[in-house]
Amino acid sequence: MREALIVWGGWSGHEPEQGAHIVAKMLREHDFKVYIENTTEAFADPAIADMSLIVPIVTMSKIEKEEVENLTAAVRGGVGLAGYHGCMCDAFRDSVDYQFMCGGQWVAHPGNIIDYRVDVAKPDDPIMQGISSFPYRSEQYYMHVDPANEVLATTTFSGEHAPWTKGVVMPVVWKRRHGEGRVFYSSLGHVTAEFGVPEMKTILERGMLWAAR
Repeated sequence: MREALIVWGGWSGHEPEQGAHIVAKMLREHDFKVYIENTTEAFADPAIADMSLIVPIVTMSKIEKEEVENLTAAVRGGVGLAGYHGCMCDAFRDSVDYQFMCGGQWVAHPGNIIDYRVDVAKPDDPIMQGISSFPYRSEQYYMHVDPANEVLATTTFSGEHAPWTKGVVMPVVWKRRHGEGRVFYSSLGHVTAEFGVPEMKTILERGMLWAAR
């Protein structure tokens, strides 16, 4: 049986505890044994090197040197990493090692909660198969991203809320490698009500399964 570790915490506005239980249910439906922790100390446990998948659901917060070293080593060794929105890519802002692994970092969401469009960039990828471009209402994440990411979906900024961003095409969903590990990220999912959007839930679910070894 594959095993997954979910670690939740940080800013409560992203509803991390609720998100952890939704994600755990999704993984259990695929026969994962799921462990849920609410402290970054879990990342320092040498046993995480034997996991199939790690899902961080932590916004901002701090990660200690030994925690991030053990986490990144586990992923380089083959453990999958997957997550969504600020719960993965607005975590541990002062840890460049963590950001290097994830492939991106949130920097802004002009206009806060707005209507925008998610455009599928790779419709033939198994994660995106059968999903067409779709309208979405949430924070439209402006991110600093690694050019090595394999981008699966994008969004285009209108410039309405930050004129200098007009026409910028920004990755929304990507996958990548970090050593032997697979890394998946989707910027959708500001609050857990967004799991009710079929495209958001399906993309994350498929992405987690892709990342898990």
